[in-house]
Amino acid sequence: MKNTYKKPLVMLLAVLMLFYTLFPACGKEAPSEEIRIEGLPILHEEEFGGVYIKITIDDFNKLGFRYGDSVKVVFSNGYTLDDVPYYNGYYVDVGEPLLIAYPGYDYIKAAVNYGADLWEEGMLYAGREEKVSLYSEASLDEHCTASVYLNGHGVYLDVQQARDIHYSDDRKDFKSDEIFANFRNVKLGNIGEGILYRSASPCDNQHNRAPYVDALIKEAGVGCILNLSDNEAKIEKYIAMEDFASPYFLSLYQDGSVIPLAMNMNFTSDEFREKLADGFTAMAEKEGPYLVHCTEGKDRTGFVCMLLEALAGASYQEIVDDYMLTYDNYYQINEKTDKAKYDVILEKNLIAMLYTVTGDKTVDLRTTDLSLYAKSYLRYNGMTDDAINRLLTRLAG
Repeated sequence: MKNTYKKPLVMLLAVLMLFYTLFPACGKEAPSEEIRIEGLPILHEEEFGGVYIKITIDDFNKLGFRYGDSVKVVFSNGYTLDDVPYYNGYYVDVGEPLLIAYPGYDYIKAAVNYGADLWEEGMLYAGREEKVSLYSEASLDEHCTASVYLNGHGVYLDVQQARDIHYSDDRKDFKSDEIFANFRNVKLGNIGEGILYRSASPCDNQHNRAPYVDALIKEAGVGCILNLSDNEAKIEKYIAMEDFASPYFLSLYQDGSVIPLAMNMNFTSDEFREKLADGFTAMAEKEGPYLVHCTEGKDRTGFVCMLLEALAGASYQEIVDDYMLTYDNYYQINEKTDKAKYDVILEKNLIAMLYTVTGDKTVDLRTTDLSLYAKSYLRYNGMTDDAINRLLTRLAG
């Protein structure tokens, strides 16, 4: 009997060894050293911070990289980001690194979310001194190249799937021009009716919303625009485009009633805070009504409107409701439709912004007087008490 079964048993073991060699894990895919790209040029991406790695998103994904993968990014000067997620959105916590393929970007990008600009040494996420050794010594420049290696498929897939949200650029998919343009009158706290508005861009038409915003701000009689995303060169570029159709914006721009701040996305940086204080000071010298916008009217606009609302005495819940309305407008995400995503967005975005203003994470945001922290924040960043009071008077109408 032993001799009868010995040969089949040996053959079965050999087949099993071959199977596990070809398929090393059940449910998880082993890292493949063949999935890599090496020696690519890099570009500084100034608006949001970080570096473009010069390969298109489509070409990069064709190599076998997938959203939710763990990757290692190695720069030719030796600086390395190991075990970072590859996402198609900024799905990491404030101050954390990632490789991102954001829709509309020309290339993939290595960045620190709301944190250090890898191109420049010493720009740190406020309050995260432990990150100094990780992110402040990149010192990348145009002479450096980048290589990307796959660590493993699907390591961060759960986060990718939970936070992967998209919106349409087709007006037909929205109930009104106001919802499509993310346009609304902000009238919280002591802010008067018809004084402060927020929206997507009235001049940058990459999302097909600019003409709609232009018509809405004309109807509202907006007299001054705080443009958070553009400088004059970018505005002139938009005006020269064939699809530019924002005559009311153009009239305000030519009249000197547009304040272009060209702010980056890092609301914890000195540059962001100082430009914001300068912008508010200039805004206080001009007649309203006012429009605050960036590109989508979502991130930078969300921070700035949160700060103005807090300054004017709005409650925590009022600020939350206004901030999250943007996500309802764009993505139809609210507490009823998708509470899990609603809670994640609130926690990762707005709560982080509010604590940046307070400078103290032990503060109970629901009960504290946020106006005191807003005033202190603006004073610290260079705005005088006189300018703050003039701005409050303007907002009150």
